Amino acid sequence: MASPLVNIFKIPELRNRIIFTLVILIIYRIGAHIPIPGINVEALKAYFDQASQGAAGGLLDFFDLFAGGALKRFTIFALGIMPYISASIIMQLLNVVIPALERLSKEGPEGHKKINQYTRYGTVLLCTIQSLGLTFWMKSMSSPKGAVVPKDSGIEFIIIAVIAITTGTMVLMWLGEMITERGIGNGISLLIFAGIVVRVPAAIMDTLNRIVTQSDPIIGIILIGIFLLVIAASILLTLGIRKIPVQYGKRIVGRRMVQMKSQSIPLRVNAAGVIPIIFASSVILFPAQISNMIGGSSDYAIFTKLQYWLSPGQALYMIFYALLIIFFCYFYTAIQFNPVDIAENLKKYGGFIPGIRPGKNTSDYIMWLLNRVTLSGSIFLALIAIVPDFIMKIWPEEVSPQMAYLFGGTSLLIIVGVALDTLKQIESQLIMRHYDGFIKKGRVRARH
Repeated sequence: MASPLVNIFKIPELRNRIIFTLVILIIYRIGAHIPIPGINVEALKAYFDQASQGAAGGLLDFFDLFAGGALKRFTIFALGIMPYISASIIMQLLNVVIPALERLSKEGPEGHKKINQYTRYGTVLLCTIQSLGLTFWMKSMSSPKGAVVPKDSGIEFIIIAVIAITTGTMVLMWLGEMITERGIGNGISLLIFAGIVVRVPAAIMDTLNRIVTQSDPIIGIILIGIFLLVIAASILLTLGIRKIPVQYGKRIVGRRMVQMKSQSIPLRVNAAGVIPIIFASSVILFPAQISNMIGGSSDYAIFTKLQYWLSPGQALYMIFYALLIIFFCYFYTAIQFNPVDIAENLKKYGGFIPGIRPGKNTSDYIMWLLNRVTLSGSIFLALIAIVPDFIMKIWPEEVSPQMAYLFGGTSLLIIVGVALDTLKQIESQLIMRHYDGFIKKGRVRARH
């Protein structure tokens, strides 16, 4: 490993890209600590400490995970990069529903440029709405140390907060694009990655202090083993591919009859990535958000009961959460993958799957195989997602919630996926310049 690390800094272009990426990430972490003017920081901290003890704490932790801790500080990066990700997902869904956008996506670079422009407009709209709601929520907060926002603050505070948060998200979007163009790796993913990784040292120290207090080192060894096992499972889930062999008939090239090379259609085991977890978490935590908004009124006691039943750690929560993840895996995979189009393209270019007749039989076979692969991948993803709940249920005193969320779910999948993707890009740069990569036997496979 030492030799590849040394080789990285021998290549000027790669060295400059890595340094540029690190500088951008440092700027991002500095901005995550700049609060909105007029906020009572002590009262804000006391409010979130109190909220973390309730069922709504899971909702706050989930959104704060993608904001890199900026939400609980109410900084200029309070919404993080999530509005841009939400706008991108919405545009992907609209590309399937709206024929005009589908045609635009097939027009090459110019079409993608227009879709990216529409995505940015959608990001501004979503960010304005979300920052407005977040600002009114902050104005309604009160804690034992006083109001989070002074009662005498008027429309000026709302305007300043909305402009600051919206501008902060757009700056993050620009920083992410700069990393993608001039740095190394995917910029948006690296920003989320940095926000998650920065919590790791504090979470580890908190867990170690708890284990030392309990005077039970066996639990620490068990937790390390579970952590390594979940990491290995996440890597297998991220890189897992089921290949469908494809053969092509002979074609005339010039004056000769040439046999085309056999190829394969790769079906990813987890084609949807972490999107099913994001959607499922938003849906299952919605009752808790409604309960907080209505203030626990007796006329809406059903929401309070749902908030308890669907709180992290409850059996109903884990069952419903796993079912939602499986559903969204199938939903998102069906949108992204069309077996009919693949079958038509194979038939058009003279390709076929051995033992399967071209046309409808091919599309049915691909759909059958895709359903099987998606089922195994979705169940595997659901198990990884509920690992933190099992850990907090078994060892509530020894493991902090921050550390438990590193054992599975969204955070671990993002860390593993982004790390593998960035490692692949660095290795390709080394191999292109005839340097040894990180792995001498074999190569690191990137995500598609």
